[in-house]
Amino acid sequence: MTAGVPPTLVNGVPVAHTRPDPRPERDRGVLMAAEPADVTGPDPLVAEGTKKAGLVWIATPGSDRSRPAWQHWSGQAAYVLTGDGEQPLPELLLAERATVTVPSKDTRGRLVSWVAAVSRVAPDTDEWRQVTPALAALRLNARDGETQVERWAGSAVVLRLAPTGEIVEGPGQLPDGSGAAPPLPSPATTCGRRPFLLGRRRSARR
Repeated sequence: MTAGVPPTLVNGVPVAHTRPDPRPERDRGVLMAAEPADVTGPDPLVAEGTKKAGLVWIATPGSDRSRPAWQHWSGQAAYVLTGDGEQPLPELLLAERATVTVPSKDTRGRLVSWVAAVSRVAPDTDEWRQVTPALAALRLNARDGETQVERWAGSAVVLRLAPTGEIVEGPGQLPDGSGAAPPLPSPATTCGRRPFLLGRRRSARR
């Protein structure tokens, strides 16, 4: 019994008072209800798959085909570069939504397709300064090297593709078709006969 506190009688039997345990319930071995999981942020498959994929396929509403685009995943979104001298993505410049198809890094097959909200990254913002160095590091064969970011600010566009949470295709719900589209018209042709080369051995005729 606690000193100085008279006992409480229950059915004539004294019951001792106890001091409350100051420790938190979790430290006293008391089972606590599980805290709800943090559901903010993109789906892990979307985030990890896109982060590992250097190239994705992007389709916009009304377009009859997807366009390949190299991209950089940062934070909770993918970033692509388009504009003068960069990869052509004219439909994406006018779109508010786009479907991003991510290939598997291991099999090169389709991994997941997710819907993105499209927005422009304004130059001279914190987001621009954070993303453009990484894009510059990934940009191959740039004609102006270290000064390309300055050119982008005036003649190119950095687009942010933020997952909306909608997954169009994924494991267990992939289509049976290949998704291949016929090639676009082009003046390019296959090679003809090789020119005569003095000293070249002729292949044996059968």
